[in-house]
Amino acid sequence: MTELLKKLIAIPRFSREEKAAADYLEQWLRERGHVVHRCLNNLWCAKGNGPVLLLDAHIDTVKPVSGWTRDPFAPEIEEGAIYGLGSNDDGGSLVALISAYEKASPKSHTLVLSLSAEEEVSGQNGLEASLKEIEEQLGPVEASIIGEPTGMQMAVQEKGLMVLDCEAEGVAGHAARAGGVNAIYQALDDIAWFRDHGAQVTQINAGTQHNVIPDSCRFVVDVRTTGNNAEVLDVVKNSLHCKVEARSTRLNGSRTDLNHPLVLAAKELGIKLFSSPTLSNQAICPFPTVKIGPGMSERSHTADEFIMEEEIADAAGKYLQLIETYENLG
Repeated sequence: MTELLKKLIAIPRFSREEKAAADYLEQWLRERGHVVHRCLNNLWCAKGNGPVLLLDAHIDTVKPVSGWTRDPFAPEIEEGAIYGLGSNDDGGSLVALISAYEKASPKSHTLVLSLSAEEEVSGQNGLEASLKEIEEQLGPVEASIIGEPTGMQMAVQEKGLMVLDCEAEGVAGHAARAGGVNAIYQALDDIAWFRDHGAQVTQINAGTQHNVIPDSCRFVVDVRTTGNNAEVLDVVKNSLHCKVEARSTRLNGSRTDLNHPLVLAAKELGIKLFSSPTLSNQAICPFPTVKIGPGMSERSHTADEFIMEEEIADAAGKYLQLIETYENLG
């Protein structure tokens, strides 16, 4: 699977620009005898009979940050480390899940391999689109393994996300006369409220020039949620003075019951459980999911991103064990 990962690294596949990578993967899978279904830039294959167990990893990457010392699209292997954009997030999980899917012989389930687009932007033309097609053809998904870099620990809980656009209003005036109402000062208490509640203000925009008191201060807030986003939004609006609008409330947090067969299978295999602060395709799945994969989350979206060859090989074996143990428990 190292060679497949190297080929993918060499193909730029930013979110919403995955066509070339999807084309390559589609051809690669067909050449290996798989029946490949395509929905936009999402690919999926299926085998077996019974309730659907979904294996999902994403094709897309973020854009490279400025600190790269290597060519992010020229894969290199040094001392067992595969360097390149998307090697860790999410190439390692993608090729490891493909390997496990090819080796698996499902006894009581339909096993679906999903290679999805637009994960990094939580786009509606990613897994959300292909799930409709999968369920129309195969029936409801029973559960899913989401491949993401977790050091092969299993995330059974994941925080959701809301991005908020906020605006504090003031009254313009001449700065020398201290007239008007400064919208930046109006925003300070609300910004402090977000800080005290663990949210992150990530962008601020106010003012037209140095001698004019601003009548508007706009700021953006990244809110990671553990509950229902609509309910959290109501709390925010009732606690602040500024105007607050959510770009979306659809990316709720998720939690899988600790007695779910996928979690019990992980326990049987000695896989550690944890709660994840980062968002993934778990957020759009209306059925039980777990998140697990090779590599480390802290390597994602960084310069000189890499994954170890041995991490991929270990993950492919553990994915297969997880599938088999899940079926035995079911």
